[in-house]
Amino acid sequence: MKLSGPDIGIVPKPGGQGLVGLPVWMWTAKSPETYGPNTASATAGAVTVTATAKVSQIVWDMGDGRSVTCTTAGTSYDPSYGNRQSPDCGYLYRHSSKDEPGQKYTVTATSTWVIDWNGAGQSGQLTQTRRSQTQITIGQLKVLN
Repeated sequence: MKLSGPDIGIVPKPGGQGLVGLPVWMWTAKSPETYGPNTASATAGAVTVTATAKVSQIVWDMGDGRSVTCTTAGTSYDPSYGNRQSPDCGYLYRHSSKDEPGQKYTVTATSTWVIDWNGAGQSGQLTQTRRSQTQITIGQLKVLN
């Protein structure tokens, strides 16, 4: 069973630029390896153990000292949404990334996998974490009179 970190989807996209105060959308692809459920069985002699893993939450460290905990995979952004906030996993930056290394925020997404197993008349639960990173640029729009 392979468990990976989130397959990060984020708007503004890496290589693009967002603005202070505009919504940031975060999500992960829902594959067995990046979100679950992911089921595997193993047999040794007469004993078979089956495990099913799924993500219970993703903690998004936004690179500015704050984080967001999302209990869903998030909603992928579509341009028709305009400047609306994400319905389930979003963020608003308060400051530009101009003072950060490379003038970008490093966003780290850490998924918590809950693994339920059973076999040979027993059962249990384990947790594991997996992490992925990306970088985004956040600018600041100044209006002059």
